[in-house]
Amino acid sequence: MEDSMIDRRSFLRLGAVGGGAVFMSGLYGKAWARQGSDDFYFVQLSDAHWGYRGPANPDAQNTLRQAVAAVNALPEKPDFIVFTGDLTHSTDDPAERRKRMAEFRQIVAGLEVKQVHFLPGEHDASLDQGAAFQELFGSTHYSFDHKGVHFIALDNVSDPGARIGEAQLAWLKTDLATQRPDAPIVVLTHRPLFDLEPKWDWATRDGAQAVALLMPYANVTVFYGHIHQEHHRMTAHIAHHAAKSLIFPLPVPGSQAMRTPLPWDPAAPGKGLGWREVDADPRQASYQITELPVAKG
Repeated sequence: MEDSMIDRRSFLRLGAVGGGAVFMSGLYGKAWARQGSDDFYFVQLSDAHWGYRGPANPDAQNTLRQAVAAVNALPEKPDFIVFTGDLTHSTDDPAERRKRMAEFRQIVAGLEVKQVHFLPGEHDASLDQGAAFQELFGSTHYSFDHKGVHFIALDNVSDPGARIGEAQLAWLKTDLATQRPDAPIVVLTHRPLFDLEPKWDWATRDGAQAVALLMPYANVTVFYGHIHQEHHRMTAHIAHHAAKSLIFPLPVPGSQAMRTPLPWDPAAPGKGLGWREVDADPRQASYQITELPVAKG
């Protein structure tokens, strides 16, 4: 099993749409539009880090609210929204952790979409094994079905050692056993399931075991966060897509000694930040990704 960077044979750049880059993920490699009742789209947001205060984003109090406004301004509402972790910024104070989560929940309650799915990030969950997250948002791992696509949310952050863990891997195996070998499957997680940059904590220590369980299924796509930038990678036939952050961008994997945030640009305050629309075609198990900015301008 070999990882490789995405190339033009696997992803087709379709051009700029509404200020965002558009990609096609899937086995069929052709552009399409939502034409049937089974086609749908969802929104992925990630790494809001509510509670962050620092020079990497002096406007941190407003960025999440701008993202909520941007999603609400969409001409067509998504079927649902997923937040792939780091809803809040880490704190050693359990009371402050819950306060930040409650404030985050209050802000995103303004989203004009009925269904919102939340995943924890290590900033939310690693210091208390996900206790506060579960109190405010529910289970840290789960699955659901939507219009023919099976979605699996994995927790690779509540274990401070960056592991999924034996119990959750057993749950994943049981969950996958209910699916056809050709079923469209989307995995949602925070950390990458492959070793992107382990020295920067951009890996899951037992991620290879999860990928091995997914490998027999022909149509698997993974959407994750954590690395604060758009990134695409293939593990055999499984596509992995990282999302931008809502708080600050991080450097290209391995490009410098430490993963310190990229400097804030007062002339372009939203530079490097973003979120995405994902158009799903369950019939072809393909996903068109549109990258969008947090705010216009």
